[in-house]
Amino acid sequence: MKAIAYNIKPEEKECLVLANHKKHDITIIANSLSGETLPFAQGKEVLIVFNEDPLDEALIMGLGALGIKYIATSSFETKHINLVAAGKAGLKIANVPFKEGEDFAMSRMQQVIRNLDNWAAGKCVGKACCCPNDCGASLKEKEH
Repeated sequence: MKAIAYNIKPEEKECLVLANHKKHDITIIANSLSGETLPFAQGKEVLIVFNEDPLDEALIMGLGALGIKYIATSSFETKHINLVAAGKAGLKIANVPFKEGEDFAMSRMQQVIRNLDNWAAGKCVGKACCCPNDCGASLKEKEH
């Protein structure tokens, strides 16, 4: 998949590159996602975001207009993403489900890459699904 990651810290970049193993075409941007940096997402399918990147309705609609179909956050939380706007835009959202006892940085990036792998294969991301629709609800219930 063609992805873009904004506002990535050096340690996150290293973990993301190692977890990816050159499977996905990921463009890494040091700047935060904003109206000014939004055009860099043109031609990408996936946006990778971090906790510090708030995605309001205007940014989400702009991302959708550029062709973004998926948002993968490397965080446990999704408070920084307007999920209602993402649902309206038809975007699928995935986070990193919390797991105790794991190497935090590397495990987060491995989960982000697993999410991209599943989307590329046309699959739901299971417990990582944060979509405001029911695309992953039946799978989540089966896993419990």
